Amino acid sequence: MIETPYLLFLGDAPDQLAAKVAQGIKDWRPENAVGQYRMTGCKADVGLTDMTLAEARDAGAKTLVIGVANRGGVISQSWKDVLISALEMGFDLASGLHNLLRDEDDLVAAAQSHGRTLHDVRVPSVNYPIANGVKRSGKRVLAVGTDCSVGKMYTALALDAAMRERGMKSTFRATGQTGILITGDGVPLDAVIADFMAGSIEYLCPDNDDDHWDIIEGQGSLFHVSFSGVTMALIHGGQPDALILSHEPSRAHMRGLPDYQLPSLETLRDTALPLARVSNPACQVVGISVNTQHMSEDEALTYLAAVEKRMGLPAVDPFRQGAERLADALAAL
Repeated sequence: MIETPYLLFLGDAPDQLAAKVAQGIKDWRPENAVGQYRMTGCKADVGLTDMTLAEARDAGAKTLVIGVANRGGVISQSWKDVLISALEMGFDLASGLHNLLRDEDDLVAAAQSHGRTLHDVRVPSVNYPIANGVKRSGKRVLAVGTDCSVGKMYTALALDAAMRERGMKSTFRATGQTGILITGDGVPLDAVIADFMAGSIEYLCPDNDDDHWDIIEGQGSLFHVSFSGVTMALIHGGQPDALILSHEPSRAHMRGLPDYQLPSLETLRDTALPLARVSNPACQVVGISVNTQHMSEDEALTYLAAVEKRMGLPAVDPFRQGAERLADALAAL
């Protein structure tokens, strides 16, 4: 088990979105985070108290969590002095990067020397099966996005909270490092060997009560040429009964791909739904989740109303407004 509370390491994150792991923990498990550590040049801020390692240790922090999700998931050499110092001062380290802590000889040596633990969250712990497509009992919902990092995980967590509040049977199923760090369990989907990705989601969302909803954390985007594969695994392995379209309207281009534009919500709907109906012919699109964090309240309400009128589906910002209307749509199925 990863010991809490955490000190969230933002390092030298180049922008706010690069610190999405830390932001997710702060927003959904604030009781587990005592502060943030930012290096010189860091352009992200998750709104916690800036602390030195000594201050965080005195505040009770047990684990330094790497809260940065950079392209390629690498441990930067510029971070090493801080990470090694943290081990020397009695912190454990936790990371969801592809570049594993356990593969860094200097970190391993420091951990062993000081009796500390390295937690690599993005390591599959199960020998997952190959997907078989057999229909499973229970219900499932998946958020699919016009791009990466548009709010699919926030949609799922907010929807789970809304459904539990009204007494519906619901389980958030984490499929990425942030979700796993928030909930303590899940499948690190993008670290699973490709042949077993869809099978890992079948494993994650087994047979359940007929009125139970698995809320599957979305990943990637069908339209993102770098990360579309994980989305396909979720769509076919998840066999969703419902899809929620997720969008962030301020993007000038796809995340990390300046030559690619975001698709319209209509294009997302018309692409994702036929693919979902391969494994579940009854799948429906039930709502739209819009990340309006870069809009004022009035701008957000105007935009959501226009989307709802255009698409004929409930359109909400589930983090800003709550996900009750999305829960209503699921309850009606």
